Amino acid sequence: MAGTLNQNVSYNSDMQIFLVGGAVRDEQLGISLKERDWCVVGATPEILIANGYKQVGKDFPVFLHPKTNEEYALARMERKTGPGYHGFTFDFSETVSIEEDLSRRDLTINAIAKDDEGNLIDPHGGLKDIEKRMLRHVSDAFSEDPVRILRVAKFAARFSSFEFRISSGTMKLMRSMVDAGEVDTLAPDRVWRETEEALRGKNPRVFFEVLRNCGALERLLPELETLFGVPQPAKWHPEIDTGLHTMLVLDQAEQRSPELSVRFAALTHDLGKGTTPKDMLPNHPGHEARGARLVRELGNRLPIPKSCCDLGIIVAQFHTHCHRALELRNTSILDLLEKTDAFRRPERFEHFLIACEADAKGRTGLENRAYPQSDFLREALAVASSINAKAIAEKNQGAKIPIAIREARVKAIENFREL
Repeated sequence: MAGTLNQNVSYNSDMQIFLVGGAVRDEQLGISLKERDWCVVGATPEILIANGYKQVGKDFPVFLHPKTNEEYALARMERKTGPGYHGFTFDFSETVSIEEDLSRRDLTINAIAKDDEGNLIDPHGGLKDIEKRMLRHVSDAFSEDPVRILRVAKFAARFSSFEFRISSGTMKLMRSMVDAGEVDTLAPDRVWRETEEALRGKNPRVFFEVLRNCGALERLLPELETLFGVPQPAKWHPEIDTGLHTMLVLDQAEQRSPELSVRFAALTHDLGKGTTPKDMLPNHPGHEARGARLVRELGNRLPIPKSCCDLGIIVAQFHTHCHRALELRNTSILDLLEKTDAFRRPERFEHFLIACEADAKGRTGLENRAYPQSDFLREALAVASSINAKAIAEKNQGAKIPIAIREARVKAIENFREL
């Protein structure tokens, strides 16, 4: 393994290089490695730079290998000096050992190193926790960095198929961090970055459930937290609870699409139900418009990509129209296509349909129910798009052109429905 580590670059004789973190953990779980991280002990930035490494970032001495371009970080220790995840001082000296570096990591399963002879360094019982399928914090220093709450939630989601669970002690520590206001110091970009990674990954609902269980969801995504405990009509929602329904919809979206925007829209499609006046429950009149507004506000608070917000808004606003597509008048169908900008953005409209189908099937016992609305609206868009707009424009003038085009599209939809 030494040849793999050294890549024909000369090193200081006192320097040691270890494979660390996720690469070691995933090897133990039989997961194919996507990337590798390395920890360098007994070196300085000057030594690495002299060997052709390129330093990246300003906060930590991390370097890119001159041939593999993989990341090599100097072993470090840290000490809490202020609130939040920026309040740390670091020691990157040559005397920091691999054991000291591992002691600052978040979870025991991430605090294992492998030397160039294949020996495992596991000072905190990470191998045993992998065997026990346990997510456990390395030390009480875990509480010094609120980002670790998000990371634990993300790992719980990523490894839920391996039946990992969070230790009671770690969950207790996470709750105490929330109570102490640590999560309130998280920057919006970091909250979204971790949320995006969870949404893109496997079993994203687990991420939000863990945040809810430790109290962080209420602080970070209160619009989502509010949905839990809000009832819906049992006729349409056998699961009753709007929060549970949202998690089921997210499950369905995960099965149907890897697109971040689709999964985000599934997560936010019913936010408006959290603001329904109590005297109207379990019904939710007007929740669509309220939900669209809340998605906009969420996008203003967090750096969510415009593609996600745009799809989230139209799904929140028009998902019930999609569900009733077979009952709508021809003019209303065209209204739906126009308001969702389906003619100019057919790919986004396809994502809209996927999110709406996920909503329809994200209900207890109705997961396998047919949803003909999707194909119906796809065909309606196809026939309405097939009219010869150029020919119509040549036969009309000025303000009459869009009216004539609309009439032709309505007629095309009408003919399609009569087939």
